[in-house]
Amino acid sequence: MAKTPIWQWSAVDTAAAIKKGKVSSEEVVRAHVDRMHQANPQINAVVVDLSKEAIKAAKAADKALAKGRDVGPLHGVPVTIKINIDVEGQANSNGVVAFKDNIAPGDSPVTSNLKKAGAIILGLTNTPEFSMRGFTDNPLHGLTLNPWDPAVTCGGSSGGAGASIAMGIGTIGHGNDIGGSLRWPAQCNGIATIKPTQGRIPAFNPSATAERPLMAQFMSSQGPMAREIRDVRLGLEVMAQRDPRDPWWVPAPLKGPKLKGPIKVALAKIPADMDTDRGVIALVRKAADHLSDAGYNVTEVEVPDLGGVWQLWCNLIMTELAVLQEAQMRATTGADFQKTLDGFLALSTKLDQTGYMKAISDRSRHIRNWMTFLEDYPLVLTPTTVKRTPETNADLGGDKRVKELFHNDLRFISSINVLGLPAAVVPVGLNKGLPVGVQIIGSRYREDLCLDAAAAVEKKAGILVKQLWERG
Repeated sequence: MAKTPIWQWSAVDTAAAIKKGKVSSEEVVRAHVDRMHQANPQINAVVVDLSKEAIKAAKAADKALAKGRDVGPLHGVPVTIKINIDVEGQANSNGVVAFKDNIAPGDSPVTSNLKKAGAIILGLTNTPEFSMRGFTDNPLHGLTLNPWDPAVTCGGSSGGAGASIAMGIGTIGHGNDIGGSLRWPAQCNGIATIKPTQGRIPAFNPSATAERPLMAQFMSSQGPMAREIRDVRLGLEVMAQRDPRDPWWVPAPLKGPKLKGPIKVALAKIPADMDTDRGVIALVRKAADHLSDAGYNVTEVEVPDLGGVWQLWCNLIMTELAVLQEAQMRATTGADFQKTLDGFLALSTKLDQTGYMKAISDRSRHIRNWMTFLEDYPLVLTPTTVKRTPETNADLGGDKRVKELFHNDLRFISSINVLGLPAAVVPVGLNKGLPVGVQIIGSRYREDLCLDAAAAVEKKAGILVKQLWERG
């Protein structure tokens, strides 16, 4: 660590160094602030700079430690927050110009939990308008670039979080995921994440004027993004602490019963109607080999009704949006967002009252089928995407292009949201210079199994962003 710049340290190592007095929080935060001011202009990932507040908080953290006070697991450690959850005193704009003065009257549960753990917020990261695109661009804060290649997307909607963490701005980045918004940017930026089980991490925004639609509540998850699996695990532990403001939060243990080995892993068969990139699929199979080498029993099998699950996700989320949110979105967003929205709506069937109720009922059948499948195969290994990372703002290419991106390329990740299952993403290598990650799905509240398997892949594949930093 002594020979490595502070901003490259893991969250786990940073927290340990601060607690042992090997480095002060102020030194750590100033190193990350310097890195942010050096690197962020190249990518536009952090769109609200809280460095002054962060340095002040770091000094207070050092004083608390010097007085011998009990400190949290992230004491003095710098992190970032996505700009679509509340940070008291800051605007939760969600990338929308009309919400640029939407000042949060209090902290969201994730923000509160991070602060209670001692984390220090460096800044707020970019997201598309309403966090409803897989590409991070908006009229308020502009375009976020991929640090590996500015011609391709950094993903979305947690694209700012993904790009900032890859560039060494903060140790853990907060993001959220209703259709892949943690896992897709992790893939694009060569970092790791986990979309937790629905109910694992509490969510609420004090600035909200209305509750989210029911299925949106069930399909959305908050979560950590980091460069290393051990940091993802630590971020999950911190974020998952109880908050009474979320009625869906579940007090499930973070570590479940040990399974008899070897643990069976289903390597998901690629549906016949998917157009794939050979290089990407080769790396997915390489990840399967890594798991086999680590003692997992990997078998290629077909997962339950991937197409039907994906369409259910699309129909439910777009029906709720069309009924309760579309009018506000149309009135407050730019032409780019509305073009993508048209593409999403074209992919879905707007359900009537009866159809919506039947779809919710059908969700239970799909979850049951997957839960039964996961009894036989406790883990499922899938591509994050089956194609190479697309160009910046590729979703502006019309309805056909939107369908290619979200139905063909990203079907494996969006489907998991409607099931409420946990899913980790870990980098496995580069395909023609761009990162490729794999998704590891587990049963409800078995994030620990997902992360254990992801760590086994990481042990073989290495920490991918180190190759980015070596390029200078």
